[in-house]
Amino acid sequence: MEKASQKNREYKSQTVKSGKTQSANRRAECTGRQDGGKREQQRTGGAQKCPVAKKCGGCRGFGFSYQQQLQKKAKILEEHCGKFGRFAPIIGMQNPYYYRNKVHAVFGEDRRHNIISGIYEEGTHRIVPVDSCLLENQKADEIIVSIRGLLKSFKIRPYDEDRGYGLLRHVLIRTGYVTGEIMVVLVLTSPILPSKNNFVKALLKLHPEITTIVLNVNDKDTSMVLGEKETVLYGKGYIEDILAGKRFRISSRSFYQVNPVQTEKLYGKAVAYAALTGRETVLDAYCGTGTIGLIASDKAKEVIGVESNPAAVRDAIINAKQNGITNITFYQNDAGKLIGQMAEQNASVDVVFMDPPRAGSTNIFLDALVKLKPKRIVYVSCNPETLARDLRYLLQKGYRMEKGTGVDMFPWTASIEAVVLLSPRKR
Repeated sequence: MEKASQKNREYKSQTVKSGKTQSANRRAECTGRQDGGKREQQRTGGAQKCPVAKKCGGCRGFGFSYQQQLQKKAKILEEHCGKFGRFAPIIGMQNPYYYRNKVHAVFGEDRRHNIISGIYEEGTHRIVPVDSCLLENQKADEIIVSIRGLLKSFKIRPYDEDRGYGLLRHVLIRTGYVTGEIMVVLVLTSPILPSKNNFVKALLKLHPEITTIVLNVNDKDTSMVLGEKETVLYGKGYIEDILAGKRFRISSRSFYQVNPVQTEKLYGKAVAYAALTGRETVLDAYCGTGTIGLIASDKAKEVIGVESNPAAVRDAIINAKQNGITNITFYQNDAGKLIGQMAEQNASVDVVFMDPPRAGSTNIFLDALVKLKPKRIVYVSCNPETLARDLRYLLQKGYRMEKGTGVDMFPWTASIEAVVLLSPRKR
């Protein structure tokens, strides 16, 4: 899941945006439009070619066809977790390109002081410039290129982290897959944007489809993209999107899965594994903004969501209200601590959804989970290694793996998602 940090390249998996020089050729290469690109697609069984994949480090699979890639991921999942139970064939994408609804670009200058935008070369802070990325929303890439083109006329310099000088550090764009709404976040070192109103008008003239523009201030010496202070320059300051029939509010900091097509498949499989009948009490651990719990609420008697991030809990409560869902309650707490308290009180929970970060769960959480004795545990994982570790622990504590499925949430990267159903062993 995308709970990993911004620097986690297996999740970020994005190339970047170039300066004007050679941009047409690079764009053609990135989209496989040149003859060489066509020959490369034939060699790799239809896979398009990215000319900067090795420098970017985000994409590991462009040397193989997509089917070969799925086979490799299924094999990795089987090697780590196959000993615990059987996995169904991995669920891939019909069109595994341009799926990222969250796009981030860092801005800087090249040796000739031309403004460039893109992503840091793997293991460095050198910016790799390319106009478009095969994984990113195409409209988001176009907007970033347009922003770069406006900077010179507005005398806005990109931030130089070595000298600590400049204004624009990053641009973050989030798009609604169903709604089509677009948020542009300008990350500056100062709250003052020169000719702010005119800049906004110029950007909207180029891209009237933008629904909100936010100015985020990050004046710290940090690798974090976003700062704490924000000002809305245009629109409502957030976008909304629809996932599995539910409407979700997405702000600049909100956790929201970056691949909406595969997210519906992943969460749909998780809810199907839960086999809800409308009589169950459900616990959604590591719930984030409440996506799984809210989707499952239609089929459950009661849902309890627990999340340690206060901003995510606020978003979850808003999401519940705007969807008219009244049978769900969210708690800001450590998941292991809350479940431990529930177990001590002999609380009855039928199904637990757990969706931990890449590091997996903790022994404290898993011990409390076993004491709670749910009838079904639905484990959503983004790391086969930590999934295997946690499955081993739960099986030692009296549970068994019923079934599992891999889901390719991040095509062309090394990331592998899976959902697994566990239940108590029959004595």
